[in-house]
Amino acid sequence: MTFADLGLHPQLLKAVTEQGYITPTLIQAKAIPAILQGRDIQAGAHTGSGKTAAFALPILQQSLTVTPTPRSPHALILVPTRELAAQVGEAFRSLALSITQPIKVVVASGGVSINPQMLAMRGSIHIVVATPGRLLDLVEHNAVLLSAVTTLVLDEADRMLDLGFSDEISRILTLLPNQRQTLLFSATFPDTIQALITAWLKQPVIIQLKDNSELKPDITQRAVCVDKEKRTSLLRHFLVTEQWSRVLVFVATKYATEHIADKLRRYQIKATALHGELSQGARTQALAEFKTGHLQILVATDLAGRGIDIEQLPVVVNYDLPRSTDDYTHRIGRTARAGAKGLVVNFISRDNEAHFRLIEKRQHIRLDREQIVGFEPSSVDEPMTIRAGGIKGKRKSKKDKLREAAATKSNQSSASDSQAKPSKVGFVWPTTFNQSTNTTK
Repeated sequence: MTFADLGLHPQLLKAVTEQGYITPTLIQAKAIPAILQGRDIQAGAHTGSGKTAAFALPILQQSLTVTPTPRSPHALILVPTRELAAQVGEAFRSLALSITQPIKVVVASGGVSINPQMLAMRGSIHIVVATPGRLLDLVEHNAVLLSAVTTLVLDEADRMLDLGFSDEISRILTLLPNQRQTLLFSATFPDTIQALITAWLKQPVIIQLKDNSELKPDITQRAVCVDKEKRTSLLRHFLVTEQWSRVLVFVATKYATEHIADKLRRYQIKATALHGELSQGARTQALAEFKTGHLQILVATDLAGRGIDIEQLPVVVNYDLPRSTDDYTHRIGRTARAGAKGLVVNFISRDNEAHFRLIEKRQHIRLDREQIVGFEPSSVDEPMTIRAGGIKGKRKSKKDKLREAAATKSNQSSASDSQAKPSKVGFVWPTTFNQSTNTTK
């Protein structure tokens, strides 16, 4: 199948050629014709499968027939992070370069002054890519009108529909026309949000790419057992022995990003931190330097786990495990994109062995436990106590806490004050490992 078979306008066919697209990916082949037909979509596909172009191309084609007006976009794309907003906006602009008539795309996200974004809305606009909070700020300033939106996209839809964003999304929906096209795209769709999806979509086309070896990214996964206090030294060891050129290291907290990046810099390793409390300028600079190779290590919270496209990223390290299996899916999807190969290394300690077993069960994998000479974990004589609620150390941002508090207050007017007591679960720390004496490949 070619892009010409999907019903795209000749100007869009020229755009995909100039952007280096050869043939449509499976998600593009299935989604683009349905979107052009005006259907609602629930599309699930692994990270790196081409989901952005799957909705960007048909929306740009719709723009060819729309007469733009000031402050009134016909398409609205909502994303969970500033970085993803910038990335999606750039994708739209790049594809629009080959279109003879001007297509105006405005990106609106927090962390920077709202005034330039308000000015950008004054002219005739086609498409707005925004984070929910900043979009509502613009609405309150009467800088944007949503009554003309005919197509709504929720990118990373599972994150957009969880408790942290649901209140803001609900407020935005009340400002949109009832007659509209709604498109949901994500790598994962948890059962907890299916009720919302059913309520919002009208006779949707459901696209769920099968999880088989032909479609899955080519990712090698490893589980290396190491005591928590030796993790940074082991990371440095891998940088030398396996000659990793660029590594995205996921940790649980903002403090950990800064602490670990600082320790690496003391050893003359080019590393920096990425987390939600950095200024937008600092976040943009960190990502840009990492993408261009000026940085070897980016130490990040799950802020970098959603939708961020880093070409030719060879290695992801889970220094701290994610709280949820879905977050694990999004994290490892930062590598092995666009047909490349990737490596994921998970650091397993006594504290998180049981949690990693749960991740393995949900991911339908079972990894051999390795230990590296010189970094062998200490033995354990007694089972550990694991507290209910997942891995310790995963803290939510202040904004997420405020969102959840607001949503809980509005949805549960008489919530119980009782709290569940932590339960104790015993497990046996592995006593046999695949021992590696030379990790250089």
